Amino acid sequence: MSSFNPPSDVPADQTNGAANPNGLPVEAMFQQIMQAVQHSHRQINDLKQECSELRLANTSLERQVREGLQWNRTGTPGFMTPVPSSPKLHPKLSPFLTHAVPSITMTSPDALAPPVFRHSPLGDHALTSFPFGNRDIPGFYVVIPAGGAGTRLWPLSRENHPKFLLDLTLKGRSLIQATWDRLLPLSSATRTTIVAGPSHVKSITEQLPDLLPHNLFCEPGPKDSMAAIGLAAAIIAKRDPDAVIGSFAADHMISGDDAFLSAVAEAVEVAKKDYLVTIGIAPSHPSTGFGYVRLGEKLGFKEAPNARLVQSFKEKPDARTAASYIATGNYRWNAGMFVTKATFLLQLLEEYKPELHEGLLRIAEVWDDESLRQTVISEVWSTLEKIPIDNAVAEPAASEGRVAVVPATFGWDDVGDFSSLADLLPAEANQPRILGDSNFVVTEQVAGGIVVPGSGRLITCLGVDDLVIVDMPDTLLVTTRARSQEVKRLVKKCRDAGYKDLL
Repeated sequence: MSSFNPPSDVPADQTNGAANPNGLPVEAMFQQIMQAVQHSHRQINDLKQECSELRLANTSLERQVREGLQWNRTGTPGFMTPVPSSPKLHPKLSPFLTHAVPSITMTSPDALAPPVFRHSPLGDHALTSFPFGNRDIPGFYVVIPAGGAGTRLWPLSRENHPKFLLDLTLKGRSLIQATWDRLLPLSSATRTTIVAGPSHVKSITEQLPDLLPHNLFCEPGPKDSMAAIGLAAAIIAKRDPDAVIGSFAADHMISGDDAFLSAVAEAVEVAKKDYLVTIGIAPSHPSTGFGYVRLGEKLGFKEAPNARLVQSFKEKPDARTAASYIATGNYRWNAGMFVTKATFLLQLLEEYKPELHEGLLRIAEVWDDESLRQTVISEVWSTLEKIPIDNAVAEPAASEGRVAVVPATFGWDDVGDFSSLADLLPAEANQPRILGDSNFVVTEQVAGGIVVPGSGRLITCLGVDDLVIVDMPDTLLVTTRARSQEVKRLVKKCRDAGYKDLL
């Protein structure tokens, strides 16, 4: 048998097999790969073991949490657990705020800075927005009327704890705090004011630690929006005769802050030209719960290209009329937001409601003297007419071409009943919305509706759709979403029946 001798020019190590670029034989390289694979398998097995241990620990923790919720803090079943009086109950998730609110401090920019405004995102200007952080509008004052009897969301809200003090989205901020946060970039704390009743002053100051004491205007009793906004206008005009004020309710929910701030800034530019300006919300459906604004001709202002005259204000319509409004495209929801020069509002008030104007000026003249203030208020306030700003000045001024509207597209809701509140809360398909701790709600074949588990008891529902269930420690409300706007009628009956302490 003949043997094969490699040529003398072939390296000897290549006779044992192909080599890699580093000079390692294939066998050695294969051994390294196998070692790496075995090491990876060991690591994977270790990770699997750790994951298994974590799953066991998580299962144990979940069981402990369930048992803790079932057997409560005191070791008794929920239906036996003593509960605090409403509205002070604080479940794990609750619309009643339980934490200290962080202070929000903003430094007012230089007074000489140029006005900051951008067109609201509508029509041809849909892509326009604020490209910078400084949104302060010099000379612009925010007025936040914070009132209400707590009837539309009763028994969740009460006279002494109305809805603007509640966290209705479970995000940690009440409606009035969200309103403050939203408007503060335009005015800073130095030019943000609140009008409220005496029973709400303490709660408001606790929730808004940056509210300056001299910017909280306490009205002795409810006199509707004209007296509240007029009082603020009179006091602010005395402090700054050139002030432009904007009135925004404390208990409305708004989505799309950029669009909102843009619309307000555009409204300020129109207000400087002696107009009472409202912001019209693009309607998403033919609502019978809101008033409407009919759009007139464009004003043609370069600084406010979307602004139009208000042709007329319309009261809350029936369903057929609301649908006809939407079909024309010429109507917007009236959200009750008004922007105007403080002195111009007082001028309109003097023309249309001279007695109300005179009374508010008397109070504003002595406002900074507390002793005189109380004397004059006790003499004057009870004599003032109780009337909304729409009826007092907006409607008559619109008929004379002195009211403008800035159409806008941000999301808005006045949270006027439990049905509208339900629409604002997330939910699984064919499940009720839950405002609170979902561990207290068990349902089977239930679609729609809203449940507020505020008592600490378990709520169970079987085969009922679109119900409103509000379970508080002292009161239980059960109705349907379709009739949730009528809750205030029930409040009246409770008052007549002698249950005033529960209202």
